[in-house]
Amino acid sequence: MTLWGGRFQEPPDEAMWRFTVDHADRRLLGVDIEGSLAHVKMLGEVGILSSDQAGRLVEGLNVILEESENDQFVFAVTDEDVHTAVERRLHELLGPLAGRLHTGRSRNDQIALDMRLYLKRAALDRMGQIRSLAGVLVQAAEDVGGAVVPVYTHLQQAQAIPLAHHLLAYAWMLHRDVDRFDGVMTRLDVSPLGAGAAGGSSLPLDPVSVADSLGMATVFDNSIDAVGSRDVVAEYTFCAAQSMVTLSRLAEELVLWATSEFDWLTFSDRYSTGSSALPQKKNPDIAELVRGKTARVIGDVAAILVLQKGLPMAYNRDLQEDKAAVFH
Repeated sequence: MTLWGGRFQEPPDEAMWRFTVDHADRRLLGVDIEGSLAHVKMLGEVGILSSDQAGRLVEGLNVILEESENDQFVFAVTDEDVHTAVERRLHELLGPLAGRLHTGRSRNDQIALDMRLYLKRAALDRMGQIRSLAGVLVQAAEDVGGAVVPVYTHLQQAQAIPLAHHLLAYAWMLHRDVDRFDGVMTRLDVSPLGAGAAGGSSLPLDPVSVADSLGMATVFDNSIDAVGSRDVVAEYTFCAAQSMVTLSRLAEELVLWATSEFDWLTFSDRYSTGSSALPQKKNPDIAELVRGKTARVIGDVAAILVLQKGLPMAYNRDLQEDKAAVFH
């Protein structure tokens, strides 16, 4: 199923279909439905849909939302994207009325909204996780008491310092990582729904109503910018990468401190692996993999920036590839 047709007299070539369809956006199912619920509510408020039509669409969407939340929603191989999947399922529940769901809306402003809703929640989750880790480091700083260790410059011993002071350096770095996510939250908190394909809509839509229903702070100022820009996606990805760099630096020090040469700490057996050839080994794989996975996230920042660098306004299908960078 597709949400487009019009002038086309032939179905898509199968090879072209396989090349263009990307299932990465399935992760957006929940937020896509929430955006549709807010859109239907607004269409009812402005009189584009009757109260009965809006009510039935809301009921159908809530059924799909429950299926999504219970991992019972089944995607079809013919679903071009997550938006198509929702409308296809809604048609199964309601028949032709499902076609009214897309009134006054384009997939261009719809996916821009989905990404903002998803990233707002992801940013909140990351902030909570980072704060939790910072708390662990603060507690560790208290637990080590007055232990003194050398601080290094150029990886040469420089001064004697409290180990607590060293641990708290990472807590402060994590504090700034939280601040960065908090900053991007402000720029994510803008609803693009109502921008349409690029030039808005002639229908009497109310974008502010949609934003209010979704708990978003404000609405777009420019419809072309709303659907054609992904700078907030790049900014979120940078925040994720910078926080991973913090973790990678901490992981590197833990690996060093666990070596025989340093012997400052020992990894628990629960968080270590062994060697198939050297039974005396205890390997800090979890810290090493934090370092390794950081490289992927840094690469994601480059990917999302390069993706945008040559795009004319407004929406281009290239932007479909932003999901791969975000969903790592």
